[in-house]
Amino acid sequence: MLLEYFRLTLKNIRHRKMRSWLTILGIIIGVASVVSLISIGQGLENAINAQFEQMGTQVIMVMPKGLQTGFASGLTDDDVKTIENLPYFDFVTPLVVSTAEVEYKREKKFVMVNGFPTKGAEDRFSGMDFTIGEGRYFNPNEKYGIILGYNVAKDMFDKEIPIRSRIKLNGIDFTVVGVFEQLGRPDDDRAIYVPLDTARILFNKPDEVNFIMLRVKQGTEIAPVAETLKKELKRSRGNENFDVFTPDQILKQAGQILGVVQLILVGIAAISLVVGGIGIMNTMYTSVLERTKEIGIMKAIGATNYDIAAIFLTESGILGLIGGLVGIILGSAVAQIVGVVAKAQGFGLLLIIIDPVVVGGALMFAFVVGALSGLLPARHAASLQPVDALRYE
Repeated sequence: MLLEYFRLTLKNIRHRKMRSWLTILGIIIGVASVVSLISIGQGLENAINAQFEQMGTQVIMVMPKGLQTGFASGLTDDDVKTIENLPYFDFVTPLVVSTAEVEYKREKKFVMVNGFPTKGAEDRFSGMDFTIGEGRYFNPNEKYGIILGYNVAKDMFDKEIPIRSRIKLNGIDFTVVGVFEQLGRPDDDRAIYVPLDTARILFNKPDEVNFIMLRVKQGTEIAPVAETLKKELKRSRGNENFDVFTPDQILKQAGQILGVVQLILVGIAAISLVVGGIGIMNTMYTSVLERTKEIGIMKAIGATNYDIAAIFLTESGILGLIGGLVGIILGSAVAQIVGVVAKAQGFGLLLIIIDPVVVGGALMFAFVVGALSGLLPARHAASLQPVDALRYE
């Protein structure tokens, strides 16, 4: 009997192809949105985790209060000295960060520039997972040497920038001494690194720093160190207009923000599913009216109320299922395209993985929405009296 229900359902869907596809459009859009957004969200979460794994768990970042992006000042060399007096760190790395006009072979671009200490540059960079691919790190007395992020050297300009090339930053000549290997982090791969003292002159920041990166000694618990650091900086500065972040705190905040954004977007996508469900309900009511005489004939030859209801419930459920399948294929394709585009833009850490649980859940939800949408029309069809149905024109 179940196979007969499916046969009748598929026959009716094929008979009204255009209406069937228009009916499930909302389901397709909703499921595609849910699958693609969740997959991209999980990919971003994995990318963030991978990025911090590269940097290591023993890193603390100090920045001006409320500043998680941007280049506002607020920290000074005095803060750096205060931190250096604490016995918990292998490296205390102040950074001066800004944008500069970079000119190479008369082609100009605005690029992120990081002022970086030259003393112990190799160990500092290695501790942050930077590896020189070509050339060398800064010498201790380096002034106008420059190290390029992978994408700056390889594809930002019309021509690749080789080692020992001369380029200009804000009109000042520099020599390329090194190029980093590709990290898969766009902010780093598309940045330029110059000696810290030179950056101070370049950006007119004689004693300011934008960020301070700290490498905690191995075997030292990072959370108590972060608390001690806060107290010492507050004591020396006389206020607490700064933030101290550990990797766990940054990951937690990023996860919370990503979760809220994802929830909102999935909620919006769910509206499409509801609209799709209403569309299925409307179509099923229309189908009941069009097939009233057919229902009367089926009842006259022995079909029960259960049989009639099952036929329409099966049809609405299959409509939802088809919409879910198409939506999953479309959503997976969109997510993969986003991954390919992200990789082409240098964000190699974004790995899109289509979660089977998400796929199965979306498919089941689409089927349930379809079946529930057909519940009232099926009940209405089952309640028709054979005599009345046969007289219907």
